[in-house]
Amino acid sequence: MLDGESKIVLKAVGGEASAFGLLYDHYQPSIYRFVILKVSRREEAEDLTHQVFLNAWQNIHKYKDLGFPFSSWLYHIARNLIIDHYRAKREHLNVDDMENELMAEIVNLPDTETELRMEMERARGAIKKLSPLHQDVLLMRFVEELSIRETAKAIGKSEGAVKVLQFRAIEKLKKMLK
Repeated sequence: MLDGESKIVLKAVGGEASAFGLLYDHYQPSIYRFVILKVSRREEAEDLTHQVFLNAWQNIHKYKDLGFPFSSWLYHIARNLIIDHYRAKREHLNVDDMENELMAEIVNLPDTETELRMEMERARGAIKKLSPLHQDVLLMRFVEELSIRETAKAIGKSEGAVKVLQFRAIEKLKKMLK
């Protein structure tokens, strides 16, 4: 959370562009990281991250402080844009293309890095097989380190539902990675 965030948000809601700029500077890296993990392509992630902040700026006057960090609202916007992105795209990635890209990267790594990279790709592949909701919960909780409360707000579920989703997602990952 940004120091003095509530005051900065109030100024941004009032239309102060410099206040929104501070929020952008603080939260852009986290939102980008969340988006890139969901879409995997840098250009798409950059475009979607830009759209998150554009939507936030255009709708900042509708923002209501409900006791959650401002980032919860941004993650909610990002999640909805990612869903819309995949709905519009309806493109299935060619597995052969993905393997060729991965192999091109692995060839240039030292042996220890190659093993680590392959394990990371294995884990990432398993996560990609989870439902989008399970992916969101795991990314928000363990990559972005959001609290259960913040995650619940971002995905529009109760805290209890987030705990159940997190547990089920971890159990599914364990089975896939055995």
